[in-house]
Amino acid sequence: MGEATVKTLEGRTATTPPPIVDEERPAPKPAVLGRIRSPRRPRLWFEILLIAVSYYTYSLIRNAVPEQRSAALSNADWIWDIERSMGLAFEHSVNHTVNSVTWLIVSMNYYYATLHFIVTIGVLVWLYRWHPGRYAAARLVLFSTTAVALVGYYLYPLAPPRLMPGQNFIDTVLVHHTWGSMASGNLKNMSNQYAAMPSMHIGWSLWCGLIIFALAATPWAKILGLLYPVATLVVIVATANHYWLDAVGGMLCLAFGFALSYAWYRATPHRLPQRVERPDEEVRLLPRFSAARLAARARR
Repeated sequence: MGEATVKTLEGRTATTPPPIVDEERPAPKPAVLGRIRSPRRPRLWFEILLIAVSYYTYSLIRNAVPEQRSAALSNADWIWDIERSMGLAFEHSVNHTVNSVTWLIVSMNYYYATLHFIVTIGVLVWLYRWHPGRYAAARLVLFSTTAVALVGYYLYPLAPPRLMPGQNFIDTVLVHHTWGSMASGNLKNMSNQYAAMPSMHIGWSLWCGLIIFALAATPWAKILGLLYPVATLVVIVATANHYWLDAVGGMLCLAFGFALSYAWYRATPHRLPQRVERPDEEVRLLPRFSAARLAARARR
């Protein structure tokens, strides 16, 4: 910019220097909280460690909650009465009907024992690999859902249908001698049998289903994502491990998880960028030889 001229009161002209513009001033860095709340690329070693420690802690706390058998059976009677008053106490019919088809109920027993681990971990790996910018927000939903479920186990012990005396529910794992249930047979003393409310089979499967539906590119994957929690609901009822109201409890826990994630990241996971670059702060923490390689590549 050139100099500007102005006339003074005496008629003389004077020059004014051009305004000083500091074009090289760096942009202000975001606040510490802003950096923490911004999506960033996950680290594999940290995620593996976090998942392992979190699941161990979840299992430890869940199984350490006092079983409170009398309260759990009393709560089960109350749930059963509520469902009957609504005309929706269908668990007994589903349990006996599906149990009459051996191959189907055996398959459901293995489904109940394994798929909530396999599919949930599979979705986490898929997010880590293909949607790293959305991974942390989706993980926060899952972890906070699980954390609030622990509060439910402590405050509201509930016996599953198969443990209700006098109701003639079938414990399908015991009847068909399938493995995998920590709440039946020789393994029942290793797990809290009265932690039926809320159902994390539903909480986790619905998390998987919604994430797949929101982020999958193909229609068939979206459909499978929506069918997964529906199939899980049928399984938990058919095997007499949960009432359908336990599933409602799992949905409420998941709603809390999404609300917390939204409050922290100010967006739902699918609204966040799919990929994020490694922050400058992390680049400076790389070993010197790695930084030198990065600099050499930048000069090419």
